[in-house]
Amino acid sequence: MKEFEFTLNYKLPDADIDPEQYIGQLIEAGCDDAIIGLGHPGRISLQFDREAENAVDAVLSAMRDVRNAIPDAVFIEATPDIVGVSDIAPFVRCSRQNVRKLVTKSTFPLPLHSGKRPLWHLFFVLQWCVSEKIREVEPTMLDLASINMQINLNRKTERVDPEMQSLLATEVHI
Repeated sequence: MKEFEFTLNYKLPDADIDPEQYIGQLIEAGCDDAIIGLGHPGRISLQFDREAENAVDAVLSAMRDVRNAIPDAVFIEATPDIVGVSDIAPFVRCSRQNVRKLVTKSTFPLPLHSGKRPLWHLFFVLQWCVSEKIREVEPTMLDLASINMQINLNRKTERVDPEMQSLLATEVHI
């Protein structure tokens, strides 16, 4: 068994209900390996430290446990996934300044968002570090970044109009 550290964020079904009422349900459902955060009204965040055979089993079992405890909670995101320069540094074990230098390389992955603070999917950055032999990356972290990205992208594509998706697939070259 391997250990996976990740966070799942949810919107609670009723923002007016005291979120502490869900803590017991979450623990009973198997989320006793999570630190539960209730900082934002109507939201709940679970920071897991879960043992599993692989990242997919770790994250999906945690999502099932949350769904069993709070069936009407709406999934928001799984992290780590979308990262900026400061977020990348600890994953590749180097300074923020070093990451800024890496970002200027022509082979560095294209950002998900380019602006004053560009953002990337962590999976593509870690994959690039491995392929370019920049830094060693723990395989479990690469797997975790991959499943979190897939889960988050799946959530976002649920809202895409199928006709528009088909049109974009033929017209936009990615």
